[in-house]
Amino acid sequence: MKPPQCLCEICTCGRHRCPHKPTRIYDNGQQPCLTTEYVEKYPQYSNISPPQSLKPKQEYQVHRGKMEGITTFKSDYLPYDIVMRPFRVQEEYRPKLGMIELGTTYQKDYNAHNIQPVALVRPLERKHTTGGKLDTIPTYRDDYRSWEVPRRETNKVEHIYQPPTAKFGNSTTFQDDFVPRELNPRQSFKPPYVAKLSDMPFDGTTSHRTSYVPHQLEPKFVRSKEEYKPSNQPFEDLTTHRNDFKGLPGQLAISCKPENATVGSNVHFNGVTEFQDRFQPWLVSLPEGRKTKEYVPPPGNMDFNSTSHLDYTIHEISPAVPIRPVSNQRRTNAPFQGMSTTKEDFKAWENCLQEITKKEQEIPKPTGKFDDSTTFKSHYTPHQIMPAQSFKPVHAIVPSSAPFQDETMYRTEYTAKKQEICPANYPSPLGYAYVNTDSHGHKFFRQLTPEFSESNSNHIPKEVDVVS
Repeated sequence: MKPPQCLCEICTCGRHRCPHKPTRIYDNGQQPCLTTEYVEKYPQYSNISPPQSLKPKQEYQVHRGKMEGITTFKSDYLPYDIVMRPFRVQEEYRPKLGMIELGTTYQKDYNAHNIQPVALVRPLERKHTTGGKLDTIPTYRDDYRSWEVPRRETNKVEHIYQPPTAKFGNSTTFQDDFVPRELNPRQSFKPPYVAKLSDMPFDGTTSHRTSYVPHQLEPKFVRSKEEYKPSNQPFEDLTTHRNDFKGLPGQLAISCKPENATVGSNVHFNGVTEFQDRFQPWLVSLPEGRKTKEYVPPPGNMDFNSTSHLDYTIHEISPAVPIRPVSNQRRTNAPFQGMSTTKEDFKAWENCLQEITKKEQEIPKPTGKFDDSTTFKSHYTPHQIMPAQSFKPVHAIVPSSAPFQDETMYRTEYTAKKQEICPANYPSPLGYAYVNTDSHGHKFFRQLTPEFSESNSNHIPKEVDVVS
């Protein structure tokens, strides 16, 4: 007897699979599910080896020299004496005399009101609690268990640090990895650019001129304009605002504007108005011009002594005494020593600039005067261009009176085949009996004997319910 088969194995068209969802919570699933869409579409090839990588390996490089344990901070930094900051004595607080007026404009003008608390509309939450204890095992604790894996030993090689004997004895990473090399230009495999000459004379015919056949255009279809036909139904000018907002009943507002009385006749008015009666013209005399007096200088000399100059008394005042303390610096006539720790330890190296690597010029520079002839003029030779011969057949339609043979190879050689229906299309595959469903969601069916399957088989319908 054959073992039961899964729905994934019974399918012959490759479009039916089991849901692959677990149906039980606390099931370890001893038989793993190895059927996936990736395994079905991409089979494994054992004879083909993967391509070898040409990328260099990232290996750890051990330092080759020794490193000095003195840093720039240790050699240049000098400790200084720390002086405590003077402490400022806080003054004693003395309260002000009198009473403080605590009244405000808000307390004077605001009248308190008695406000009742707002009644809650939301119903009270009812909590249903039970006194029993929940004794369950969570899915994470049961499915994800810790593995008993021993700790892996490290493959790191211990390097004992040995400081260098000389200053800057270690080489840098750039000096170790990048070794200066000579410039070797690559060989060019580009074919030489040589023009191919042709002996045929130039013909002015092109593919467009030979292949294009002018056709007569048909007249453009002009669509007639439809006449406007007004509607027989009256226009409904009732808007949403007029329909919904009809207003409130009330009296109309009375206008305070006086009525505009019309003048009965166009005769000129000869009476006296109020403006003419009150504001009459006055007789105004012209202002008299004032003559300026001539300037007469005072006799005698001018006295330049002022009151402050005559009454000011000079006092003998001693200069102000400076509050700044006298500095205890000693002035010496010795020359200033401009040497520092940085100048002594970091002296300038006698280095020369590296010369720029330049490629030697293959073409020597001209020495004489410029001749009015370029390389193109001197080396260019004009050639007669011959057009390429077209091997395209002439597009000519040969009329024939024989009937058209519409027989094709597909019609003569095609043989219709019987359409087979996948057994997994039915809810219960024909010729199989349902056995069980495992924890991963696979449905297993057992194949029946041919006699039993033919007796129990039903008529195959044209429309089949597809199981997703």
